[in-house]
Amino acid sequence: MNFLPLLQLAQIVVAILLMIAILMQSKGAGLGGTFGGTGGGVYLTKRGLEKKLFTATIVLAVIFILLSLGALYLGA
Repeated sequence: MNFLPLLQLAQIVVAILLMIAILMQSKGAGLGGTFGGTGGGVYLTKRGLEKKLFTATIVLAVIFILLSLGALYLGA
């Protein structure tokens, strides 16, 4: 059985979910805050949904990398 098409479909789904997670994280974070603009010097910790979204982004990125390596291995 050829798993390559199934792997590619899973990779597309994970890529879309990863893009959504990244875009939801950057909501409200302006470009000025990214480059040290008017942040006020206050260190904020991630809590609640923001922390879960951050963790989900890392998990999705790892899954995407593993799927990519699997597709590379099966396609070769």
